[in-house]
Amino acid sequence: MTIRIDRVVTRGGDSGQTSLGDGSRVGKDVLRVEAYGTVDEANATIGLLRLHTDGEPDAMLARVQNDLFDVGSDLCVPGEAGDRLRLTDAPSARLEAEISVMNAGLTPLDSFVLPGGSPGAAYAHLARTVVRRAERLVVALARTEDVNPAVVRFLNRLSDHLFVLGRVLNDNGASDVRWVPGANR
Repeated sequence: MTIRIDRVVTRGGDSGQTSLGDGSRVGKDVLRVEAYGTVDEANATIGLLRLHTDGEPDAMLARVQNDLFDVGSDLCVPGEAGDRLRLTDAPSARLEAEISVMNAGLTPLDSFVLPGGSPGAAYAHLARTVVRRAERLVVALARTEDVNPAVVRFLNRLSDHLFVLGRVLNDNGASDVRWVPGANR
């Protein structure tokens, strides 16, 4: 699949509408656009997270960023879409395998974890929350329109992946910031 972008400024969206992948025009505020726009936002937060990773975590996140573009491509084309790109369950299976490997080296949780600790962990938690928002929007969209169920599974798995990665980036959980219920009463 080759993508060619000749012009960035098209003026096509100046009236508050945008084109979906099937060529139909819709308002920029419709739920489908909101969903794939939030997937794009999640991708951008993972770009920030990657500034604080190297080695295998960075390679995993590079794959995730590409997968998120596939998710956006899937979401921007309503209906059957013919030969258009549709997400499969392979990326979710890869995330599950990576979660298992990362989780094996972590101390078990004895409390909820607050976002923070190291800069990398904080960005992982930020990305996780944006992915969760994207997931909620896709679930809402699926109530009214057909949505590839592999997209929902992927976003759900990705938020788990980012949570576990945040713990890894906090010295394998040793620097996790734990919730203390009622600590400030």
